This record gives sequence, structure tokens and C-alpha cells, in this order.
Amino acid sequence: MFTHIVFFKLSNPTKDNLNKAEDILKSMEGKIPELKGLEVGIDVLKTERSFDIALVTRFISREDYETYTVSDFHVNNVLKNLKPMLECSKTVDYFL
Repeated sequence: MFTHIVFFKLSNPTKDNLNKAEDILKSMEGKIPELKGLEVGIDVLKTERSFDIALVTRFISREDYETYTVSDFHVNNVLKNLKPMLECSKTVDYFL
């Protein structure tokens, strides 16, 4: 199993923007065949070290992950709408 985790920091992390970003990420559920697991969490501690949102996605293989990254839904529905909201993002990728 290949796991891809992304931490997002929003430019303007209002409650509405956090909810909108969460909805954008959750919209992938059932739309990308290679995506076998999806978790989205909004940070509750809000410390200086905190990012605003975490995304955990799981795939059967790295190749499935690479297909997901260029899939039409991911590019045109997720990245297109989410990127303008972001200050930055960081990732961690690993095999289980």
C-alpha cells in the first residue's frame, strides 16, 4: 500500500475557507478509481507548528498514485480550486 499525506496551510484560514477546502478534498471520494482511501482533517490545536488541513490518501501502488496525480478530476476539480487558497503545502509519501 502506498500512502500520500499532504499538509496544507491556507492563505486565509477562516472557518468558511477551511470548510470549502475540506469539501474540495472530500469530493475525490469515489471519483478517482486508483484512490483506495481518503481522510481529511482540519487542525484543532492551531499551534504555531500546525498546518490547517491534513489529507491522507492510500493507493495499491506508486503507479496508481502517479495516475491519480494527473487524473482529470484531481487536476481540474481539486488542484484548480484548492491551489488559489493555499499559502503552502508539504507532503510525506511512504509504503506500508
